[in-house]
Amino acid sequence: MEPQRERAGRHLKKGRKRRRGPNMLVGAAEAMRARWELEESQPEAKKARLSTILFAENCEVTHEQLCELLKYAVLGNSNVSKPSWCQLFHQNQLNNVVVFVLQGMSQLHFYRFYMEFGFLRKAFTHKFRLPPPSSNFLADIIGLQKKQTTGDLSKMVEGSLPSTSSKVSISLQNDPIIQKYGSKKVGLTRCLLTKEEMKTFHFPLQGFPDCENFVPTKCHGSITDNSPLFGLDCEMCLTSKGRELTRISLVAEGGCCVMDELVKPDNKVLDYLTSFSGITKKILNPVTTKLKDVQRQLKALLPPDAVLVGHSLGLDLRALKMIHPYVIDTSLLYVREQGRRFKLKFLAKAILGKDIQCPDRLGHDATEDARTTLELARYFLKYGPRKVKLNLEALASHQELLAAGQGPRNTAEVVQQSNTSVLECLDLMGQKLLFLTREAETSELSSSRNCQTIKCLTNKEVLEQARVEIPLFPFSIVQFSFEPFSYKLTEEMNKRMRSKWTEMSTVYAGPFSKNCNLRAVKRLFKSFGPVRSMSLVLETHQPHLCIQYEVLEAAQLAIESLDGILVESTCIKVQRPVTELTLDSSSLVKELEQDSENRGTIYLSGVNQTFKEHLLQQSNIFLGLEAVILPKDLKSGKQKKYCFLKFKTFGSAQRALNILKGKDWKLKGRHALTPRHLHAWLRGIPPESRRTPGVRVIPPPSEQQALQVLKVDHPKIAAWRWGRKIGKLYHSLSPGTLCLILLPGTKSTHGSFSGLGLMGIKDEEESTTPKICS
Repeated sequence: MEPQRERAGRHLKKGRKRRRGPNMLVGAAEAMRARWELEESQPEAKKARLSTILFAENCEVTHEQLCELLKYAVLGNSNVSKPSWCQLFHQNQLNNVVVFVLQGMSQLHFYRFYMEFGFLRKAFTHKFRLPPPSSNFLADIIGLQKKQTTGDLSKMVEGSLPSTSSKVSISLQNDPIIQKYGSKKVGLTRCLLTKEEMKTFHFPLQGFPDCENFVPTKCHGSITDNSPLFGLDCEMCLTSKGRELTRISLVAEGGCCVMDELVKPDNKVLDYLTSFSGITKKILNPVTTKLKDVQRQLKALLPPDAVLVGHSLGLDLRALKMIHPYVIDTSLLYVREQGRRFKLKFLAKAILGKDIQCPDRLGHDATEDARTTLELARYFLKYGPRKVKLNLEALASHQELLAAGQGPRNTAEVVQQSNTSVLECLDLMGQKLLFLTREAETSELSSSRNCQTIKCLTNKEVLEQARVEIPLFPFSIVQFSFEPFSYKLTEEMNKRMRSKWTEMSTVYAGPFSKNCNLRAVKRLFKSFGPVRSMSLVLETHQPHLCIQYEVLEAAQLAIESLDGILVESTCIKVQRPVTELTLDSSSLVKELEQDSENRGTIYLSGVNQTFKEHLLQQSNIFLGLEAVILPKDLKSGKQKKYCFLKFKTFGSAQRALNILKGKDWKLKGRHALTPRHLHAWLRGIPPESRRTPGVRVIPPPSEQQALQVLKVDHPKIAAWRWGRKIGKLYHSLSPGTLCLILLPGTKSTHGSFSGLGLMGIKDEEESTTPKICS
C-alpha cells in the first residue's frame, strides 16, 4: 500500500468511523468522490477495480478526461491528479493498460449492430459516450501537444520578445489566446465572457431552469475599460444536498480585501474538504452567517458596473447561488490548446512569479486566491496576449525550466507541467508505449520517441501481432481500421435506428368496447411511464389506442402487465407495431436485459418528489444500492415520475424490485433495458426523426446494396467477427489489465457522429462503491 494511503487510513481511525451502509448522497459528485477517498484507504481490497458514475447530463466523457484516466493508470495517486469522472482503486495493482481503437466506427454502429457486438456489450460494465473525433483522435487521448520550434529560449525567460520573423511568432498564430484576442493589448471589455460563452461553461444565467432560486447582483451599469475589477473566490464543503458555501473572499482592485466571511451551510455537513478549503468543524461551529446574508452583503458592496474576476468562476457563483452578468474567468483567459486549462497555482508561478496554495498550509487561502486572479487579469490587460503566451510557453516547458536552472526535482513536478502526455508519464517510469496499426493510417503517435510502432498490412496482421507483443509492454494501443460508411448512408442508418427505438417504445392496445371508459384506460397506460403521445385508432371495427412512450422500459412493462387482461369484459391485446424494424424486438429486449450495464439496474414508474427521501430513510432495506438516477425534464428541469436504481448484483436488484412493487410502495417496475448513456441519447430524439408507427419502411437502395455486398471490413461483418476476435484476445490478457474499447465516432465535411467507449479491468471485482446521481 502506498504511504499516502496509509496516512489516510490512520486519519480515518482517529476521526469518524466509516458507515457500513450505502452513503446516499443524491446529486453530489463531490460527495461520491469523498466516499471514493474512504474506499481507497481501506486495506481489504487487493485488486485494481473501477468505479464510475458519469456526472455529465449527457454521459459524455471528453478526450481530455480519457487522458486523465490513462495518465493516472500509469503513474498513480502520488504523482498525478485523479480522474475527474471516475475512480480507479488500487492503481498499483494494475498490470497493464490496453486500448483497442475501432477506427471508422461510432456509437451509432454499436447500436445499429447491437446483436452482433455480443462480447463487447456483455463483458464491459462501464460505457460512455465520446464527442466526435478531431483530426487526430489518438493524439488527443494520449495528450500529445503540437511541438513548437522556439528561438532563443533564454531571451523568452527574461521576458524579451523574439522577432516577428522567428518560428515562435509563426507558431503563435495557432495559439487559442492569440486567435481569440490577437497579439496586441486589449481592453477590459474585450476580456469579458459573452452570454454564449457563459452558457457553454455552465455559468448561472437568468431564466435557466437550474437557476430559478438564484439571486441576481443587479449590476446592470454600462461597462467600460475603466470599470472596477473585484477578485472573488469561494470555498465549499460537502453536505447532504451537495456542495455548499463555507467561505467567501472579495478583493478590490487595489488588493484590499473588502469581504471575507465564513458561512454556515444550510444542510448537514458530510465532509469539510479541509485539505482544500482549510475549513474545519471547529472553525464553523460558532458561525451564524448564512448564505442569504452574504448574498445581501455582496449586492450592497458591488457597484453597478462591477466586473467579477475568478478562476473557474462559474463554480463560485453557483455556490453563492447568484447571477452576475460581467465576468472574467482566468482559467479561460489563459486557455490552453483544445480548451484545456491551467491550474491557478501554475499561473501564479508562471505569470506572477509567486507561490500560492503551499503544501505546508492547511487548505487554500480564499483571499490569496481571489487576489491572485485579480493580479492575473491586470497582468493580461497590461502586457497583452502576446507576452502572456510567450511567457507561458517558456515557463511551462520542461526543457525551459532545466535551462533556467529550475528543473523539476521529482516525478510529481514533471507531471504537473501543463502539457504532460501519457508518453512522458511512461518515460518517467522507464517504459515505452506499444502502438499497433495498419500502414495506411497516419498519426503523430507513430513518430513519437517513446513509442514502439508496428505497422501491419491488414487488421488480421494487427491482431496476430497484438497476441505476441501486448504481454511485453505495460501500455498498448491496438488500432483496427474499418472503412466507414458514407455520410449519406450513415445518416440513413441514424434515422432508421432512431425510428426503430421509437417503434419499440410504442404499443397498440385493444379492442375496447364503444362504451369503455377511455379516460380510465388512458390513466392506466400512463402509470407505466412517461407518454410522448397517445391517440385513438378508429380504423378498426372496435376502438384501439396507440401509446408512444418516452422510454423502452415503459412500453415493455405495459405489454407484460396488460396483454391479455379483461377490460370491461373484453380481452385486450397489447403489442408493438409489426414492421421490419420491430421483427426482432423480442430478441433485442432479451439481449438488452443481459447487457452488463443493465444487470442489476431496475426501472420504476410512479415515483413522486418525496420518493428520494423515503428511499434514503429506508436505505437499510435496499442492500447493495449503488446509484439512484432521477431523470429531469429537459425544458423545465423538474424531476420526472420515473427513475432507475442500480444495485451491485442482479439478486439485490430483484429483491428491491419485489419490495418496491409491494403494497407499501405500490410502484410499477421491471429490470432496465437502456444503459444511461443510451437513454440520454434517445431522450434527445428530434421530432422530425420520428415516424408514424406501423408505416412500412423500405431500406434505402444505398443500404440495401451495402448490406448485400458485405466486405470483410464492412462494419456489420466487423461487429460480430472482430468483436469475437477482440473477445478472445481480451481473455488472453493478464489479470489486472485495464482495457478500453474505443469507437471514436466519425467526422466529415457533411457532419459528425458521437463515439462510444467501453471500459473494464480483467477479473475486476464485482463490487463497486456506493454512489448516487440525479
